[in-house]
Amino acid sequence: MYNNIEVKEESSLATITINRPSKLNALNKDTIKELHDAFKAMDKDKNIKAIILTGSGEKAFVAGADISEFANFSVKEGGKLAAKGQKLLFDFVEGLSTPVIAAVNGFALGGGLELAMSCHFRVASDNARMGLPEVSLGVIPGYGGTQRLPQLVGKGIAMEMIMTAGMIDANRAHETGLVNHVVSQEELLDFCKKLGSKISNNSSVAISHAIKAVNAGFKHDSNGYAAEIKAFGECFGTADFEEGTTAFLEKRKADFPGK
Repeated sequence: MYNNIEVKEESSLATITINRPSKLNALNKDTIKELHDAFKAMDKDKNIKAIILTGSGEKAFVAGADISEFANFSVKEGGKLAAKGQKLLFDFVEGLSTPVIAAVNGFALGGGLELAMSCHFRVASDNARMGLPEVSLGVIPGYGGTQRLPQLVGKGIAMEMIMTAGMIDANRAHETGLVNHVVSQEELLDFCKKLGSKISNNSSVAISHAIKAVNAGFKHDSNGYAAEIKAFGECFGTADFEEGTTAFLEKRKADFPGK
């Protein structure tokens, strides 16, 4: 079904692995399209409560975009490339109803870091290296990097990372809030699966509302507080709310219906 990625479903969790090890899992247009299709399918699957995204091998999560595809693009073509990529994958993942955990297992550079940042949160292996090296190529991040990096680490650190085109290690990424946890390469997937299992115990419907509300607070044309009020109210009309409150009052564990 897919040529550049692998999808594995295990209980309530799905793991999507970018599988282009000879290219250090670099993103090309075909991989971006396959990732979109896989995320869309997993989001529709009522049994999948969380998604883990990682790269094949031990060297790279995603080492960047496939530069050979756009090295000769015009101004118009470059703009279209960024707009299409953001809509098809990066914004799509950020707004997905199903939580996405990035398991950063090595280099996450350029489009690779932008993809990790579009996920709802990140866990890194201790050998991970992250950066946005685009200015060393005469261009800037085009898949949301200039927006999401400052949101995560603050304006000053983001400016330094972008302007120097340098890499930071996993511990520095943890210090800045770019990643939530740092674990060994061997522990990475199991650690992410444990987090995914914790997520899957909770209401998928409520989580989807929480994702929308949190994201709204970072959009210039949205009022995050208003989005929260609306989402909070909508939860009262769901079967998950009925089950969750009933279970609490009956002093038992909730058994949520699902998406």
